[in-house]
Amino acid sequence: MIDYGFTKEIDTSFEKTLDNVTNELKKEGFGILTQINVSEKFREKLDIDFKKYMILGACSPPSAHKAILAEENIGLMLPCNVVIFEKQNKTVVSVIKPKVAMKMIGNAELEQIASAIEKKLKKVFDSIS
Repeated sequence: MIDYGFTKEIDTSFEKTLDNVTNELKKEGFGILTQINVSEKFREKLDIDFKKYMILGACSPPSAHKAILAEENIGLMLPCNVVIFEKQNKTVVSVIKPKVAMKMIGNAELEQIASAIEKKLKKVFDSIS
């Protein structure tokens, strides 16, 4: 278990999990700003084969707007990352805990925004199986 995110292994395929996570994020008002296919980049840049590993940059525009108004440089910590990868015969889903990430900033208003976002992300996380 990690302290900075929610994580679990499931028996669903990587591809189906990626679709499920994307759909559940949309239900909670998140869009995908970035989608980094790590295995593809490792193949392209390092000429190595790597397991399926995807990093999704999820964003809730209204919350991002509030966060930037509360702390202009908070873009350094955005968007909220969700990681999906293969591990042996399972698929792993990990979702950042925004409260942990934002606590180091020391901005009470930002911590409240992070708390609301974390509740939504936890709902997404809990829906994935």
